[in-house]
Amino acid sequence: MALEHAILVSLLEQPGSGYELARRFDRSIGRFWTATHQQIYRVLRRMETDGWVAAEEVAQDGRPDKKVYSATADGRGVLVGWLREPVEPETVRHELAVKIRAAAFDDPAALVPEVERHRAEHAALLARYLSGEQRDFPDPDALDARQRLQHVVLRGGIEYERMILAWLDDVLTTLHRLQAPPPSTPGT
Repeated sequence: MALEHAILVSLLEQPGSGYELARRFDRSIGRFWTATHQQIYRVLRRMETDGWVAAEEVAQDGRPDKKVYSATADGRGVLVGWLREPVEPETVRHELAVKIRAAAFDDPAALVPEVERHRAEHAALLARYLSGEQRDFPDPDALDARQRLQHVVLRGGIEYERMILAWLDDVLTTLHRLQAPPPSTPGT
């Protein structure tokens, strides 16, 4: 996937300025496709040149005019073509998992604070996801197709965070067991 596809999805859901797109990435899209604000603005300019998005100047009181972008028919066609292409399973890079394996060559207990920090961050993210789910999808049976697809992606994020938390709990249990003194054997 390219950043262009993520931007097209966001603009088809709701037109917006570059700033508004960057905020959407910070709040939601960025959890599965990251981009800096500079990247978003640079790609938007290129997409406008290519005819995938159109910008409308909107006057603002006391502030400079802003450009509000929307996807064009050409942009939608690009997205539809991309939707029909196969996607390869993703390779995950997980630095913490490598550190956990590396703990065998040092004091495993030294890794406990880092794993606890990761656990706290994932617990906070899960709480935000669950709060957002209650706020944005209070009645799942009343959702339209777009909302159902947004909700299923959010549910995937919720389940991913639950899985990561269970794994981090397992890691912490293992690290704590490794730092406990070995049981003494009778007769020694």
